Amino acid sequence: MKLTTLDWSIVAIYFLFVLVVGLVVSRKSNSTLSDYFLSGRNMPWWLLGISMVATTFSADTPNLVTGLVRVDGVAGNWVWWAFLLTGMLTVFVYAKLWRRSMVVTDIEFYELRYSGPAAAFLRGFRALYLGLIFNVLVMGAVSLAAVKFGEIVLDMPGWQTLLIAGSITVLYSTIGGLRAILVTDFVQFILAMIGALWACYYVVNLEEVGGLSALLSHPNVVPKTNMLPDFSDPSIFIPILIVPLAVQWWASYYPGAEPGGGGYIAQRMFSAKDEKNAVGATLLFNIAHYALRPWPWILIALASLVVFPELSDIQQVFPNLSEDKLGHDVAYPAMLTYLPPGLLGLVAASLIAAFMSTISTQLNLGSSYLVNDFYQRFIKPEATETELYRAAQLFTLISAIMGLSLGLLLTDATQAFNILLLLGAGTGMVYILRWFWWRINAMTEIVAMVASLIIASFFAVADHGLEAWQTISISALLTTLSWVIAAYVTTPTDDATLRKFYSLIQPGGNGWDPVIEKAQSEGIDLVKEQGRLPLEILCMLVGCVTVYAALFATGNWIYGNISTAGMLSLLALSGGLFLFKAWEQLQID
Repeated sequence: MKLTTLDWSIVAIYFLFVLVVGLVVSRKSNSTLSDYFLSGRNMPWWLLGISMVATTFSADTPNLVTGLVRVDGVAGNWVWWAFLLTGMLTVFVYAKLWRRSMVVTDIEFYELRYSGPAAAFLRGFRALYLGLIFNVLVMGAVSLAAVKFGEIVLDMPGWQTLLIAGSITVLYSTIGGLRAILVTDFVQFILAMIGALWACYYVVNLEEVGGLSALLSHPNVVPKTNMLPDFSDPSIFIPILIVPLAVQWWASYYPGAEPGGGGYIAQRMFSAKDEKNAVGATLLFNIAHYALRPWPWILIALASLVVFPELSDIQQVFPNLSEDKLGHDVAYPAMLTYLPPGLLGLVAASLIAAFMSTISTQLNLGSSYLVNDFYQRFIKPEATETELYRAAQLFTLISAIMGLSLGLLLTDATQAFNILLLLGAGTGMVYILRWFWWRINAMTEIVAMVASLIIASFFAVADHGLEAWQTISISALLTTLSWVIAAYVTTPTDDATLRKFYSLIQPGGNGWDPVIEKAQSEGIDLVKEQGRLPLEILCMLVGCVTVYAALFATGNWIYGNISTAGMLSLLALSGGLFLFKAWEQLQID
């Protein structure tokens, strides 16, 4: 089905909206680095939280979920559900710490926490690595979904879809900065949720599907509905459940779920009015991302097993689809072609919005690294605010060209997901512990980064015959071993830097005791911060149980398992009440 005039009108109205927002916001901008990248550090929690959700809902997210469900069933989603653990850890432990740092980017953190040439090198190298290589790979994965969506739903060549949507995204994100992105994200999230829910309702009730009861009882669907994997087969439950929960959540550096917070999540926290708004934003994000949003995609994925049981069925209906783009992830846009005029336009606009939301954030974030942590720090420290502002716009354009072009070369959403996981495997625990263990230094992070890249490169080119979960586990183990050794054998960060960092951040815990004791022995008044770390860890665990209970309660309500759904709902409510009571004791300013 091709889009009608009504559908194109809806898409055009959305394009016009984001352009107007970019122009209006640019008029109110002070053209300073802080305003362009952090919106003046005065944003409320609800806007930041929704922006986090909107950015994480990329055009490739429904495709990824669909591919996982079709191959491994609903339980296959544990590969990203497991990231809730690091998300809740960020909420209750790291959000307030990031806000206290008052840095412009999470990479600037390096020279706040570490000292010497190694800290400077780490900041500059990470700026280029995350700003160009990693950031471009993320945009490439998102662009791949836009290519497939364009070829199947819009009946347009992939390059043309990227050219139109990408150009508008670059325009409003370049002229409006983060403030324009936050405002458009708010509307994009609402549009995306309406489109996903409405599309789900329509698809499930297609004549070919027969409604919810018929869908859930269909022989192609029944084996795929379990939310937990088959525990009788280790080859199934170990890669699907055990590895994500035991290794992946802390070991991998994945956009939106960085261990200890980072990337655009940290950027949103820096933009908050205060610590309380930073914590509230990340809490809202994790609830909405994991508990509220997945089920419409899952149901459409299950319905695709009825309409397109095999990849050959998709290929038969869409013969013009590029052969290298044919995969289980394209079943999602394939199902959308059954939507009627008007609704198809709304869903098309919502997915284009999801694409634009993620791309705009990655462009702004990557530009912040390249300008704040490379250009200003190493190339032209004396640059004026106007020069930095112009450099930010230039880097945004360069990053866009690279990221969108990569989308034409990738082939599968799961492929891109696994590449991102493998690239950062093993580095995550450094980002978690560096706040609470004084012995971690710049060389520790450099060793972790280099080891991860070498190991990932080896597994990418070697004929090893290992599964993806095995390579990630081995990479995490080897990389972690490398940086732990480096932490003990390399020269520690100098005392002055450690003391300044501890006084500013007040992390709590016992990992800084040697620094405090040495300072006190030298007559320096460095008081140990008691903190609330045990309570924060407890809240993190309760938060995970609460969100998982809400996620599975929703699934059981849909499946018609009333008693199980009721018990899970009660568990989610109890967890929410505990967190509400504990909020005041967390002493968040």
